[in-house]
Amino acid sequence: MWGLVRLLLTWLGGWGCMGRLAAPARAWAGSRGSPGPALLRTRRSWVWNQFFVIEEYAGPEPVLIGKLHSDVDRGEGRTKYLLTGEGAGTVFVIDEATGNIHVTKSLDREEKAQYVLLAQAVDRASNRPLEPPSEFIIKVQDINDNPPIFPLGPYHATVPEMSNVGTSVIQVTAHDADDPSYGNSAKLVYTVLDGLPFFSVDPQTGVVRTAIPNMDRETQEEFLVVIQAKDMGGHMGGLSGSTTVTVTLSDVNDNPPKFPQSLYQFSVMETAGPGTLVGRLRAQDPDLGDNALMAYSILDGEGSEAFSISTDAQGRDGLLTVRKPLDFETRRSYSFRVEATNTLIDPAYLRRGPFKDVASVRVAVQDAPEPPTFTQAAYHLSVPENKAPGTLVGQVSATDLDSPASPIRYSILPHSDLERCFSIEPDDGTIRTAVPLDREAHVWHNLTVLATELDSSAQASRVQVAIQTLDENDNAPQLAEPYDTFVCDSAAPGQLIQVIRALDRDEVGNSSRVSLQGPLGPDANFTVRDNQDGSASLLLPSRPAPPRQAPYLVPIELWDWGQPALSSTATVTVSMCRCRPDGSMASCWPEAQLSPTGLSTGALLAIVTCVGTLLGTLVPGLSHFLMHPREKLWPPIPDLRICIDTLVVLFVALRRQKQEALMVLEEEDVRENIITYDDEGGGEEDTEAFDISALQNPDGAAPQVPGPLARRDVLPRTRAPRQPRPPGPADVAQLLALRLREADDDPSVPPYDSVQVYGYEGRGSSCGSLSSLGSEAGGAPGPAEPLDDWGPLFRTLAELYGAKEPPTP
Repeated sequence: MWGLVRLLLTWLGGWGCMGRLAAPARAWAGSRGSPGPALLRTRRSWVWNQFFVIEEYAGPEPVLIGKLHSDVDRGEGRTKYLLTGEGAGTVFVIDEATGNIHVTKSLDREEKAQYVLLAQAVDRASNRPLEPPSEFIIKVQDINDNPPIFPLGPYHATVPEMSNVGTSVIQVTAHDADDPSYGNSAKLVYTVLDGLPFFSVDPQTGVVRTAIPNMDRETQEEFLVVIQAKDMGGHMGGLSGSTTVTVTLSDVNDNPPKFPQSLYQFSVMETAGPGTLVGRLRAQDPDLGDNALMAYSILDGEGSEAFSISTDAQGRDGLLTVRKPLDFETRRSYSFRVEATNTLIDPAYLRRGPFKDVASVRVAVQDAPEPPTFTQAAYHLSVPENKAPGTLVGQVSATDLDSPASPIRYSILPHSDLERCFSIEPDDGTIRTAVPLDREAHVWHNLTVLATELDSSAQASRVQVAIQTLDENDNAPQLAEPYDTFVCDSAAPGQLIQVIRALDRDEVGNSSRVSLQGPLGPDANFTVRDNQDGSASLLLPSRPAPPRQAPYLVPIELWDWGQPALSSTATVTVSMCRCRPDGSMASCWPEAQLSPTGLSTGALLAIVTCVGTLLGTLVPGLSHFLMHPREKLWPPIPDLRICIDTLVVLFVALRRQKQEALMVLEEEDVRENIITYDDEGGGEEDTEAFDISALQNPDGAAPQVPGPLARRDVLPRTRAPRQPRPPGPADVAQLLALRLREADDDPSVPPYDSVQVYGYEGRGSSCGSLSSLGSEAGGAPGPAEPLDDWGPLFRTLAELYGAKEPPTP
């Protein structure tokens, strides 16, 4: 058996050689002595061709696949054949003496389809090449040993539902590793194993298509199709492979919405405000995504006035909400229809429409406890001013809608009538005045009236009541402002001095006009001309007023035209002044320019009189003293004592005035720790009115040092050291006493009762210093004996300074 196979392989190899290389064969035959033409190729003495070996063949012995022979081989055994190249010595072996080539193991064409080898004939003894090496190929002949496979499987595909027959779904492709150029081992045919009758496949291309129309996603959304690929053209004996294709039907809007029930019933409280959710409605649509979006609307006008419907954020549910306030007593139920419509409609499926549905809705309004309701949203009442208390203004009314017979109690909220100008009857809501009203003080009074159910105080409502105070002519006209003007003494007759304006506090409609009139007659110093617009012009008459220092007082009469008419009289002050060339005032009080600052006219006259008296008395007395030097007594002068007393009184008054002018408490006063309060404190218990720490001395008050007191009318050369501050007292009286003691003992600062600094004066004088700065507070005045030595001329002055104060009662 194996011998026959070897003969067959040898014959196939020889047949290929004879068919492909005829010329070398003839040359080889001619060399054996056969008749024929002469040799055409003398350089190539090989006899060889392509050799074939069947894949996957395995036998007990190496298989002969061909033979190599050279014309230099004479059969003497001197020629040796060598084989090199791919698989030489392992896969392929050659007989060195005969040139037979054998394959030693089973080959797989899918691993390696051919082998390239190099054959050479050499001398066996010397290994000298007898022929140049020549290349030849050994091909592995294919057999159908590989089934088809789908490298991209399993597959997933999507096709719209309701697609027509033949709609392409997907293309599947299988691969066969066998040689497509040899036989039908790689020729594939596609068939559907599972998925009929919904899908089909093209046998040659592998394109999967729909096989039936109107496949409905809502009935079946996913299909599993099994596709087979078979080689050998699909004939018996061929190998096959299969894959799966998962086909999903995508959604289209082919289903209209549908309400699951024809009637929906809801209830809502009458107190529900606009926007309150009443209920949800959902129309069912088996489609998905945008194809299932809904739009809801109310068809009947009755329901659209009280309710509104909108779509939720997902676009599926209809939200029914309150549109306007509901009232159980007015209407207890609403019935209307609601329509649901698809927002996206595919024209290709209009035949399956209409894509909308209608359902009925009934909403019942439930009763809720309500506060009383006023007959008006706001009230506007009026009452004349100056009416007696108890005058009727108006009436407000409220009812309980839940129980119309329930009693209501009325009251005015206190914060809306702080002055208690009105009162209200608790039972019937009648509003009356409590005090006389004044329109000029308040034109409008805005009250808040509260209505409360008598049996339920929690149920209450409010209403605004605006009361207008009507005007009456109860105010006489008056000047708009006090007029104090001037006129130049050189003014021409008829010159305008001042425009006088009148003011009537009454309402314009009650007193539309104010008239003004001045003094009449030829002796009038000024003329008043009514401008007929509530003002008058003050003019200089043709006969000017005689000049004088005192101002003129011009009487003005004002009256209105109300019912009844009211009048008043006012005065305009006009001063006669000297004016500059440009018309500005130069002076109006000539006697004031002659008076020195700080002294009145009477004081100046007293001084002048005293000076004259002194001159008139001292001159004769001096002459008498010079003529009679031996006389020690001054002649008596009665008037001189009076003048001296007058001068002393004026001096003391001027000194006191100066001291009062110096003792000021202004913001510019920079004395240390002096704080001025403009408000009255709350007494000793008041600890919140001011910060007591502001009154405390930061350095403390030092205790009084025993010893003689330093002079305080002389600026010391050294400053007294500051004592450490003790803990501040909490008592204000004690704090002030410490501060006063510190100020009295500190010689480095002037006394606070005067800003004047006096030097040491009266040195060597028996009277000492006249300054009071060196005196102790509360000390007794000094002895009056030195003052008595001054003589009778200074007796009044001695009595003034040496008199003791009367005892305190």
